[in-house]
Amino acid sequence: MFGGAFIIATAGKSKELEINGQIRDREVRLIGADGEQKGVVTIQVAMRAAEEVGLDLVKIAPQAVPPVCKVLDYGKYRFEQQKKEKEAKKNQKVVEVKETRLSLNIDTNDFNTKVNQTAKFLAAGHKVKASIRFRGREMAHSALGADVLKRFAETLPQASMDKPPVLEGRTMSILLIPKPNKD
Repeated sequence: MFGGAFIIATAGKSKELEINGQIRDREVRLIGADGEQKGVVTIQVAMRAAEEVGLDLVKIAPQAVPPVCKVLDYGKYRFEQQKKEKEAKKNQKVVEVKETRLSLNIDTNDFNTKVNQTAKFLAAGHKVKASIRFRGREMAHSALGADVLKRFAETLPQASMDKPPVLEGRTMSILLIPKPNKD
């Protein structure tokens, strides 16, 4: 019978850094509050150095041998990290994939309406998935569906088709990507 529980530390996986008493290594490479290299010291010496300046000892590189610890204000450090993450998130551009559904026997005016709507999506910088859903006996005419999708892509000069029409189950689709502007 197996008795007892094991706790597996996931220091490398967690986002939180080890600080002060949480650091269990015997020796660490110490960086002072001013950024000066203090060399490899025991954990007691490193803790004393942090206490003398009234700051925290933070393990900033746990995977290094020996681990790198820095004397800094942990609250301020976390605030700066969160600020950087928010800034990075703000600068990310989210590309949405819009979908335009066509039918195998689409009429000219309906086709032109779908082309105009798709052109608006592409002008806004979105990717567009154009798809045809085959119903019943239409599956026998998948080549006609491919022709409709190719014609649809050709009528949109501001888009490029990344690959030929793909048949997945009863749906054939293409992905249209807006061409970059040459300003």
